[in-house]
Amino acid sequence: MYLVPKIKNILFAVTILILSVIVIYGGLQILESTVFSQQSNGQDQTVSKTIQRDGVSYFPKQDITTLLVMGIDEFGKPQDSGSYNNPGAADVVFLAIFNDTNKTYSILSLNRDTMLDMPVLGIGGKQAGTRYAQLGLAHTYGNGLESSCINVTDTVSDFLYGATIDYYLSMRMDAIAIINDAVGGVEVTIDPAEDFSEIDDTLQPGTIRLNGQQALHYIRARKGVGDQLNLSRMSRHEKYLEGFHNALKQMEAQGKDVSLDIYEQVSDYMISNCSTSTLSKLTSRFSEYALSEVVIPQGEYVRGEKFMEYYVDQDALDDIILRLLYSPKK
Repeated sequence: MYLVPKIKNILFAVTILILSVIVIYGGLQILESTVFSQQSNGQDQTVSKTIQRDGVSYFPKQDITTLLVMGIDEFGKPQDSGSYNNPGAADVVFLAIFNDTNKTYSILSLNRDTMLDMPVLGIGGKQAGTRYAQLGLAHTYGNGLESSCINVTDTVSDFLYGATIDYYLSMRMDAIAIINDAVGGVEVTIDPAEDFSEIDDTLQPGTIRLNGQQALHYIRARKGVGDQLNLSRMSRHEKYLEGFHNALKQMEAQGKDVSLDIYEQVSDYMISNCSTSTLSKLTSRFSEYALSEVVIPQGEYVRGEKFMEYYVDQDALDDIILRLLYSPKK
């Protein structure tokens, strides 16, 4: 059952919607209104794991809150697939890490092609084993609703040494055009090296103000565009979000508030495990936090039998995890 909470004084943060489908470039406030499910991901809220590195003991940070955001490559309202498999891959996966001590937040953006172990769900939705595959496929295990979000959450947690993930939020592709057109279109500069002619011949090199359909192609397309790598698509995501922020500022300068209108149109395409009361408290805590950094783990692309595979540099990932999620014992 999905609930549409009514929270007084909605300060709807459009950026969190963009975050659900593209990599963050900057400026985040926690959403005060969304579609919620009440199911927990089943993780303990306190991680007890200690990590030893070069004679130093690292403990999980106790002053952080984490939000996993997923952009699902499917259209239409989320529906139960009726089994524990579904076609919706998570094309965008990132972890927002809010630090209460520094009053900042960091974004750990994970390439959807990252190769890792993920739970495979069997009869009754119980884990029937694991599969070594691309991160984006973790969402295809589950019913396309909460169980799929939980499977991605568990996969990412395991990848990050068992780090606690407090909340998750997923959104489907329909939101892109809605949000884009709500701000009057988004201006971007298309690189000549990225030929969109096979996807949309209106996307020509140079500066263009994208309409909703064009925005969807610009953000979503990978095959047949440039080097076809997800890293290149992630770079376009950053450019798009910069343009989106500029468009949003123009709307604000004109005294136009499009937040409620956007909410009403996109709420049906979202799933989260965060309750209304909890989200209200999070909003109060995090609305003034400043963006500290956006981190993308280094790695290497390898052509697999069917798809491109991204292998993260484990030493680099280790440093990122210890810095963002752990603290050394003093």
